[in-house]
Amino acid sequence: MTTGLASAVDASRILDFSDYGALLALVHNSLYAGALLGLVGGIVGVFVVSRDLPFAVHGISELSFAGGAAALLLGVDVVAGSLVGSVLAAVLFGVLGARAREHNSAIGVLMPFGLGLGVLFLALYEGRAANKFGLLTGQIVAVDDPQLVALAVISVVVVATMLVLWRPLLFASLDPELAAARGVPVRVLSPVFMLVLGLAVAMSVQIVGALLVLALLVTPAAAAVRVSASPFTVPLLSVAFALTAMVGGTLLAIGSSVPISPYVTTVSFLIYLACRVVERVRRPPARTGAVAADTAAEVA
Repeated sequence: MTTGLASAVDASRILDFSDYGALLALVHNSLYAGALLGLVGGIVGVFVVSRDLPFAVHGISELSFAGGAAALLLGVDVVAGSLVGSVLAAVLFGVLGARAREHNSAIGVLMPFGLGLGVLFLALYEGRAANKFGLLTGQIVAVDDPQLVALAVISVVVVATMLVLWRPLLFASLDPELAAARGVPVRVLSPVFMLVLGLAVAMSVQIVGALLVLALLVTPAAAAVRVSASPFTVPLLSVAFALTAMVGGTLLAIGSSVPISPYVTTVSFLIYLACRVVERVRRPPARTGAVAADTAAEVA
């Protein structure tokens, strides 16, 4: 039985660096795309964590997956399809979940609908199986020049928007009532951020797949807030962690025959575990409320 298990699980399929140099030259677009995604994911993830929106990320990814699957079925650009699905999801979540209590319910209703549509479109698609699988778990060699350009344009839009909105959005995320009293347009910022989040999710689906976008849009920022409370240090750490997970995971996956996503998610999770250990060593457990209050006061 042990022999059978060993033959079934070939270690060379997981890590194989025998032709690493030749393979590395084939995935330079994926490395560039990964770096862009790490930058965007690290920045946007700060607000995903502070606004408690991980469930929204997952919900948007399902409709982004449906849009990408529809584009695959129709033979049009998959990036455009994923982008349409993500933006549609962000708009629907904003309209159907204006109140915090309604927000998760709206996401819970639309998320399985999007997943069901995506599965239907993939079942009707008669092309390569790798294209179907890649939408769910990512593909390491799927980024061509037009896709890279599209990802770069989306990245510029997301980063520029976040730089403009950073201070008021951070204030509104930490203390919305006080921010509204100070004249911050809280009601406008929320749907705008959802649209930005939709763009970031559409980017992520192209690289790590629809099922595992949380590893880039949640885990790095969640790790960063474990080791720092500074509104300036946390984004830097979040971007650094996301870049490490994305680029490091890509470099590890080059020599394997399995999708890129297990490597990215594993690196991201190990970073999170390390930050939890650092937090336990450096700080007492009860600090969340005080940190939020101090940060809100500093931003205000």
